[in-house]
Amino acid sequence: MLDNRGRTIDYLRVSLTDRCNFRCIYCMPEDGVGKISHDEIMRFEEVESIISACAALGIKKVRFTGGEPLIIRGIDKLIKHTASIPGIKDISLTTNGMLLADMAEDLKSAGLKRVNISIDTLQEDKFKKITRFGDFKKVSRAVEKCLSLDMVPVKLNAVLMKGINDDEIGDFLKLTMDNPIQVRFIELMPIGEGLKYFENCGMKVEEVLRLHPELIPIKDDSKVASVYKLPNAKGSVGLISPVSCKFCNECNRIRLTSTGTIKPCLHSQEEINLKPYIKDEKKLIEVIHNAVYNKPVEHHLETEGKSDTDRMMFQIGG
Repeated sequence: MLDNRGRTIDYLRVSLTDRCNFRCIYCMPEDGVGKISHDEIMRFEEVESIISACAALGIKKVRFTGGEPLIIRGIDKLIKHTASIPGIKDISLTTNGMLLADMAEDLKSAGLKRVNISIDTLQEDKFKKITRFGDFKKVSRAVEKCLSLDMVPVKLNAVLMKGINDDEIGDFLKLTMDNPIQVRFIELMPIGEGLKYFENCGMKVEEVLRLHPELIPIKDDSKVASVYKLPNAKGSVGLISPVSCKFCNECNRIRLTSTGTIKPCLHSQEEINLKPYIKDEKKLIEVIHNAVYNKPVEHHLETEGKSDTDRMMFQIGG
């Protein structure tokens, strides 16, 4: 499926909920958010219909996100049904890892291939401060469980924040030496709660290379990350720079929110409500095709200093 710039769009990110069992300081207010009514949230059958329509247009990869997707009861069944949709080749999940250790085996059996675990610090006390409600030991156990199940590479997403976790870059790199882990350092984005921290804590991921010139660039299929590795390491390091070095020219994804709208671009205000077309497959495919074809050229974070979207990250799916 090509957009009007000739970019191949083959990746769908599906947010299943805007709720989360963490309250990460750059993502969600400490007192949480108002609950969306049950009727507004897509049912699994609706999600599956939209994924099927996207697959008919060339979508091959699906990633489930949130909020926190593992708080959704029956997600293993959704993954199993998604795996049976013709054309879908890869199913992955982004999670904070809190509930993952006890669910990993069932999720893998259902068809889950890989996980990205959000973990911004390796220090237990700091982990509590950043996530507010998180349990570092449970997340660590989830990483170990996924490694034992050979769900590799296990990707660890760390939002890089000056004065908060930039003193741990070396500790994160050490994790890649003996395990098939990819640590992914991600620039803090000026969106939602992140706006409060962006001016003082935002930093370029290139700082990782300045501090660790021993990192060696390697080839990787990633559309968003520049990938490196330490000499003789089993794992790797991804640098994701949506602000300082945006990857819009190679963007291959669209997003589906938990309320049933397609976002062709993370940072655009543009959204298309798909719910009215769920029962009309032909029309649903047509609407999605038009949304993809007219995907915005690029975002303007670097010039405007903030995202154009009014949504917060937990409402979109990171």
